[in-house]
Amino acid sequence: MKKDIHPASYRLVVFKDISTDEGFIGRSCVNSKDTITWEDGKEYPLVKMEISAFSHPFFTGKMKFVDTAGRIDKFNKKFANTKFASKEQKEEEA
Repeated sequence: MKKDIHPASYRLVVFKDISTDEGFIGRSCVNSKDTITWEDGKEYPLVKMEISAFSHPFFTGKMKFVDTAGRIDKFNKKFANTKFASKEQKEEEA
């Protein structure tokens, strides 16, 4: 591997699939406030994911319902009164 091409924060990180409670360790420079004690007894930064190879239908062969409609409605309610909301959207809500 070439020297001095990775950021200083490039380190071991635990990625955890919150839907299956499975995790794996890999190298990353992603920021995380959470930490977890891994199987080797050491503490690592924790990154929580909604979908990984442990839960994705392509890898598991099982279909899974993902509540995207709820997240979209929550987003629309949160930003409906901002200056970025379109005039048409405000008229529809009235």
